[in-house]
Amino acid sequence: MAVQVAVCGPAECTEHDWDRAHETGRLLARRGAVLICGGHGGVMAAAAAGARSAGGTVVGVLPAADRSAAGPDLSVVLPTGLGQARNNVIVNAADAVIVVGGSWGTLSELALAMRAGRVPVVQLGGWLVHDEDGRPVAGIVHATGPADAVRATGLWD
Repeated sequence: MAVQVAVCGPAECTEHDWDRAHETGRLLARRGAVLICGGHGGVMAAAAAGARSAGGTVVGVLPAADRSAAGPDLSVVLPTGLGQARNNVIVNAADAVIVVGGSWGTLSELALAMRAGRVPVVQLGGWLVHDEDGRPVAGIVHATGPADAVRATGLWD
């Protein structure tokens, strides 16, 4: 069975996050991973385009009940009708979660993955989560770039 990695991030992102997400998707596809994302723009579109450019398979888990807003680089489109609750489907389908950039939806994906506690969660940029004493929350691996993020999943050790 192929390794499945979720790449999560904002639908509207900076050029820097776009570049990092695109390279992350490309590197994952080169390792044979199936990329799972939310299927829309921004980081999701960049990761999908990167994976497809390397011949990879990309699964888009859409919030709507139809495929009309699906990104052009998706191999498989799953319309859920779940709205933002589809974030739970994305992280539960993954063997690792890589978060690029930050937004409320992205933070929810990071939180769901951390709460489940069953897969590596890697963060590349974005918002920093701190505990009540102001310390970074334990368990999130902070990567310095796309290659480091893919390596930090520990899936190919």
